[in-house]
Amino acid sequence: MGRAYKVVDAFSSRPFLGNPVAVVLDAEGLDAAAMQALARWTNLSETTFVLPPTAPGADYRLRIFTPRAELPFAGHPTLGTAHAMLEAGRATPRAGRLVQECGVGLVGLSVEGEGPARRLTLDLPPARVTPLPPAEAAALEALLGHPLDPRATPAIVDIGAVWAVAPLADAAAVLRLEPDLARSAAFERRHGLTGVTVFGPRGAEAGKDGAIEVRSFAPSSGIEEDPVCGSGNGAVAVFRREAGLLPPGGAAYQATQGRRVGRDGQVAVRVDAEGRVSLGGACVTCVDGTLAA
Repeated sequence: MGRAYKVVDAFSSRPFLGNPVAVVLDAEGLDAAAMQALARWTNLSETTFVLPPTAPGADYRLRIFTPRAELPFAGHPTLGTAHAMLEAGRATPRAGRLVQECGVGLVGLSVEGEGPARRLTLDLPPARVTPLPPAEAAALEALLGHPLDPRATPAIVDIGAVWAVAPLADAAAVLRLEPDLARSAAFERRHGLTGVTVFGPRGAEAGKDGAIEVRSFAPSSGIEEDPVCGSGNGAVAVFRREAGLLPPGGAAYQATQGRRVGRDGQVAVRVDAEGRVSLGGACVTCVDGTLAA
């Protein structure tokens, strides 16, 4: 049976510079084992499977798989799948909004523009933040192989995907990192993490405009480095607000990610005065065809 299939680059308007997600648009009839097998085969950081919604108000239901496990939520797969659904004419925004049903519940998305000018923005699910104890913060610093910024204690941020978030002094430090991935995988398994995300301010004024460089590592999920990570960036935004690194009245800033792996991801992040986070950007289809599955 042929199934409509796309590979969408998220957080980029130019092909091959964002984070690709494989999207199976006709997933009815596939069980979890078949979905996991396909996700191992694509070997991308995530593969998504679109199903009819079961929750009132949802436009479609989404299951999200890494090469090793299913996730209740992920950022770039949410944006990439919405792009694929709109492009295929399988979803129609209502008052500029789509609603995705996934493991964490309903996730709202805003749709602005059409075609190549389209921009998608997701509403981050509610977060739970747990500061790391000093011994575990030291273990994280050791596996990263670089001092952490002492102005904020690293923390675990759970938004469905679960990230240990650590601040570094600046973007240059982020880009220099050579983490011990075997130790990172063990750390992730010990804490039930999706992975580890680090960030540092960029720009001549040390990020006074809020702009940051981000990197995300998830070796325990089969992803050594995620090129441009939506949930990782969302976790960073939550962390920055909780740590007092953003203005209390809210902020909007640009995050870049992927330069160490040959990408140029651009993530627009907004945190409002109540702490609600939204993030988004451009998407572009790189593969459009039929999956023999």
